[in-house]
Amino acid sequence: MLLLSLFYGFQAHAQEGIPVYFDYLADNYYLVYPSMAGISEGGKIRATARMQWFSVEDAPNMQTLNANFRLGDSNSGVGAIFFNDANGYHAQTGIKLTYAHHLKLGGDARYLNQVSFGLSPTYLQSSLDETEFQSVLPDDAITGTKLSESYFNVDLGISYSLMEFYAHFAINNLLASERNLYRYGKGNDNIPVIDNLRRYLISAGYIFGKQEWQFEPSVLFQMTDFTSEKTIDLNAKVYRDVDFGRIWGGISYRRSMDGTPFVTDDSFGEQRLQLFTPIVGANINNFMVSYNYSYQSGDIRFDSGGFHQITIGYDFGQSERKYDCYCPAAQ
Repeated sequence: MLLLSLFYGFQAHAQEGIPVYFDYLADNYYLVYPSMAGISEGGKIRATARMQWFSVEDAPNMQTLNANFRLGDSNSGVGAIFFNDANGYHAQTGIKLTYAHHLKLGGDARYLNQVSFGLSPTYLQSSLDETEFQSVLPDDAITGTKLSESYFNVDLGISYSLMEFYAHFAINNLLASERNLYRYGKGNDNIPVIDNLRRYLISAGYIFGKQEWQFEPSVLFQMTDFTSEKTIDLNAKVYRDVDFGRIWGGISYRRSMDGTPFVTDDSFGEQRLQLFTPIVGANINNFMVSYNYSYQSGDIRFDSGGFHQITIGYDFGQSERKYDCYCPAAQ
């Protein structure tokens, strides 16, 4: 059981940069894909707060704040992301700055057909607090201090939009970046240097319906290079236009393609990560708010509580409808 719990903790947080949760479903694709910076006519601001396992002290929690907008009438967009991610004695804070270029491929001004490219240099500081670690015998694996180290990396993204269809691809942590944080003060070289935290992301979706109701199925696949971990998200959202704006809801199912062995008092087995995440939200004039709750299924879990996340946002400089399609991310 301990092995499985540690694995899921590692899977979610032993990484460089922003973990990929489900906030992208709250019209927040820029948080995942640099190529989405400035894709709409005006700009968007989004803030998220996530908390896991309310009953657990120092449980994982994360906060992000991002803004992106188009540079006037040009084909360029810029953005910035600030984030803080904490998990027990481990924490990381950072900033991403983004430049994106949007290239129209054909059609008139009302026809959405474009490919987008984005690049996000990232500055990140990681810390490990060992001040509360204790050992009866001297242990040169424990420094007894708070360690920190800064890193630099780059994210790369490509997106394609064709009316109601969209597809995205990104490589996060493109550069090799040695993480010596867990080697400081250690008396041997048995602890490896992790210099490859590259992650690949690809997603696609389509929006059906142009009148009061719309339906959007989508899928997201991600793979971590160093550990070869792979997960897939299957998503479905429904939109409803109302007098004050739009209300929507949906559900996401995430499944790991890699099983983890576990041992109990009388048996052993293998379990895969499975998360069920319902999400609800509303666009009220220029404001947006959403909430999602992730429930982890399976016989072996660290805690029975789920993961809560709130997203709030504000859109500015938007026209009534720039394109003759129902394409929320580009409007």
